[in-house]
Amino acid sequence: MTTTATIGLNPHLTDLAARLRAEIGEDAVITEPEERYAGDTAVRAEAGTEFLLVLPHDTAGVQATLRAAHETSTVVVPRGSGSGLSGGAVPSHGAIVLGLERLTAIREIDPLDEVAVVEAGVITADLSAALAPHGFFYAPDPASARLSSIGGNIATNAGGLHCAKYGVTRESVLALEAVLADGTLLRTGHRSIKGVTGLDLTQLLIGSEGTLAVVTAATVRIRPLPVARRTLLARFPSTTAAAAGVNAISLSPVRPAATELLDAATLHDIDANAGSRIAEGDTTILLIELDGYGVEEQTTDLTAALTVAGAALRVIEDEAEAEHLWELRRSGRGSGAGGHRLGEDVAVPKSRLGAVFAELAEIGARHGVQTSAVAHAGDGNLHPSLALPSAPEDVPGQLPPAILAAADDLVRAAIDLGGTISGEHGIGTAKRGWLDLELPTPSRDLQRRLKDAFDPRHLLNPGKAL
Repeated sequence: MTTTATIGLNPHLTDLAARLRAEIGEDAVITEPEERYAGDTAVRAEAGTEFLLVLPHDTAGVQATLRAAHETSTVVVPRGSGSGLSGGAVPSHGAIVLGLERLTAIREIDPLDEVAVVEAGVITADLSAALAPHGFFYAPDPASARLSSIGGNIATNAGGLHCAKYGVTRESVLALEAVLADGTLLRTGHRSIKGVTGLDLTQLLIGSEGTLAVVTAATVRIRPLPVARRTLLARFPSTTAAAAGVNAISLSPVRPAATELLDAATLHDIDANAGSRIAEGDTTILLIELDGYGVEEQTTDLTAALTVAGAALRVIEDEAEAEHLWELRRSGRGSGAGGHRLGEDVAVPKSRLGAVFAELAEIGARHGVQTSAVAHAGDGNLHPSLALPSAPEDVPGQLPPAILAAADDLVRAAIDLGGTISGEHGIGTAKRGWLDLELPTPSRDLQRRLKDAFDPRHLLNPGKAL
């Protein structure tokens, strides 16, 4: 087993391990954690980082862990399934990594109230699978739905392909069970759809990346399975034309469940890696899903709007082909150009998609960086890829300066267009340097005071998000 740490030479963590084993069980405390616990999908801890892995079986175990950490002034890094992309789960040296992966109970499914009560470790796709026999589904669906957990989605306010119609995670969360830094159990929100009593602590905790409290369970909205679904593929000669197609959808009466833009470079990369044949020259596609009643009428209206916008449109009649296309989209991350790659996450008002794609091309040319992008075009969330081949002068483990400079220009361009430095991946450690570009000083100061109120000793995920 590959390990990242051993606590044999650290008396503090050794004592904590002994205490927690006595309180929450031998199997819940791991002194030689596997490499996979050293961070998330994109960001890893430095070699030699020493930490204690704790995997409680229930909320009481989370409380006991946080009480022990609070009493000993030990940093705690909450962790879901590790599928994040911004460094939010990277361990600090001498910290407890508090994994929620064993909290996997679906406590309740209630079709009448249209809610489910689920623990933080439930995998996103597993929730929808459990709801399907009841005729329901869980709408938020990040591309990592088969890997990501509900708790992690709440921590980052995760998005996904269906956000344009159904909203991001916060639109589907009514109430939370969470544990404060000192081990106090906190319940926020309500089971009812409506409720305006007091300050909305539920929405405050969503997207806080484990810096304010550790979410252990949530009451989430569930939605009836659509009576019909239909996939359309609209092909355009350029990203500029495809962005105009998105505007045409906005001006139509149709609101697709998903509208995904894949540019030419992404399509060629998908074909090279998946053996598919989706690319055609330098064309860009919009992959669209319609759902619900009236899908025929939606198809007619959308076809009219996109045809006027210059699309070559094809309705995908075969369900297997449609599912294959959506799987290609979910797994299409852009080329590494045989060397270095940085996947970014910015969002702009969807009417500015054409402008941000133009900026991306100019930035790539200016820095000599290969660019491509996929986008949740229905809500303006762009995932550009910045890539360069390897070179002899490269420093191992570091991205070339040209990629970093291009990323900085891209983030600044998104803000200038009225957007944000992160659409759905969160801030973590990866984007802290850009926070002051978006958040004015009064906002930053207030957020720090909120952190002080929730976590006076700054033990919960310090150095992340804020």
